[in-house]
Amino acid sequence: MAPLSQTSTEDDDYIKEIASLKTQFDIFRFLKRVTEAYRCRAFMVLNLPPITSLDIQGSTVITSWPAELLALYDQEGLMMNSVVLRRLRTSTRPFFYDMSRENSSRDDGKSALVATLFERFKMMRGACFPTHEASGIRGAVSFAGDREPFSAAEMRELCYIAIHVFDRLAEIRNLDSRMTDTLTDREIDCLNWTAAGKTSAEIAEILALSEHTVNHYLNRATKKLDTVNRTQAVAKALRIGLIK
Repeated sequence: MAPLSQTSTEDDDYIKEIASLKTQFDIFRFLKRVTEAYRCRAFMVLNLPPITSLDIQGSTVITSWPAELLALYDQEGLMMNSVVLRRLRTSTRPFFYDMSRENSSRDDGKSALVATLFERFKMMRGACFPTHEASGIRGAVSFAGDREPFSAAEMRELCYIAIHVFDRLAEIRNLDSRMTDTLTDREIDCLNWTAAGKTSAEIAEILALSEHTVNHYLNRATKKLDTVNRTQAVAKALRIGLIK
């Protein structure tokens, strides 16, 4: 993937590609490609956290930030006085940031810690793009690395991507929620026991049903989850939190 050109035809193709993404993992892979194309190291999609929130991981939708960086960021309580989040709360305009400069205005004495931490992971500079769902929920998409500031054209392109990706993620979450609502308790029971490694015959004995009935429930659950077999149905049910 190369950075976008500004032709309307390629823009339309980009909208179609984003609209075709069906799962959060599809969007994760898509954003990884975008991150690499724009010479960044990591991306994050998050819902704008309340001012009382203490950890960034609780507001993150999807991200490619290193797990160690996320853990250290929350362990040190760096979100409370984040200059980047402060700007996201007070403005809807995209902006480029540099951790070596932005954090000089922190009032918790952790400016040097923040700079050292992000420099360690080569994520000192990046850009944030405020977004929102149709319901009004605010969020942002960010791209971080150690490259030079984005050009004006790159900022426009990434803003375009951020808006459509955030919308698509909201649509996927809504679809997953509706799927959850349509499954019956018995279908969920059968998925749970399948996830635990039980065969249809074993599930039938556990639930006091016939094996034919168990297969019927699993087949219905597979269709409702828009998957091709029970293995995929279990995987999707686990991903959307329908079973544990």
